[in-house]
Amino acid sequence: MNPVSPAWLTARPIAHRGLHARDRGLIENSASAALAAVAGGYAIECDVQSSRDGEAMVFHDFTLERLTGAGGRVDARTASELARIFLSGSSDRIMELPDFLRLIGPGTTLVCEIKSRFDGDMALAEAAARHAAAWPGPLALKSFDPRVVAHLRANRARLDLARTPLGIVAQANYDDPRGEWAALPPADKQALAQFLHFGETRPDFLSWSVRDLPRATPFLCRTALGLPVMAWTVRTPEQAATARLWADQAIFEGAAPP
Repeated sequence: MNPVSPAWLTARPIAHRGLHARDRGLIENSASAALAAVAGGYAIECDVQSSRDGEAMVFHDFTLERLTGAGGRVDARTASELARIFLSGSSDRIMELPDFLRLIGPGTTLVCEIKSRFDGDMALAEAAARHAAAWPGPLALKSFDPRVVAHLRANRARLDLARTPLGIVAQANYDDPRGEWAALPPADKQALAQFLHFGETRPDFLSWSVRDLPRATPFLCRTALGLPVMAWTVRTPEQAATARLWADQAIFEGAAPP
């Protein structure tokens, strides 16, 4: 196995959805939060959702209510419609991934999480891959959905992703009913928790919940297979200490890195 795990992947603390602070008008996954992270010299983690016309939009939720004054599903609107929507409490609007990349520039590491409804639709994964292949800067792709990562790996040559690290976002259990995996049958959730997809996904790195450290899966991936491990989401000094002990880098929230 020759995992794609360049040094830049975990070289800097990773600002979760940018260096956001809602009380200062810096909304998660916004241009302002991204620029704040760039100014601090941090890497950035962002999320992408699909528009109705198949563009990758930098946005976390499947619906618009929590973060905007609009409502309904993100994928019910076109990219141009979404780009006109302001993020609540700020002057920023929802961005398309290519615009987000141009904003942060090729000198900033980006870890892009592909959101999924676990329904087998690979349109968003293909869109994100297209932009990753065209981008000259350091960019990694990851997802909670093993089928997304397996699809990207199986089509790595066609999608020109030879230099793009592909990672799995994972945790010790999937009982949270708010997760994007919520509709999966119990057996599928158990398979996720036991990392039974490894033969198909063969991830280049692991993004693991800091609340579930230490655990055998990230320990073995890191020590036996040499895969970089990121710990998400670090918000307290105690979690920062855990991340330093059991992971290679922290995906953090807050005004300063852990």
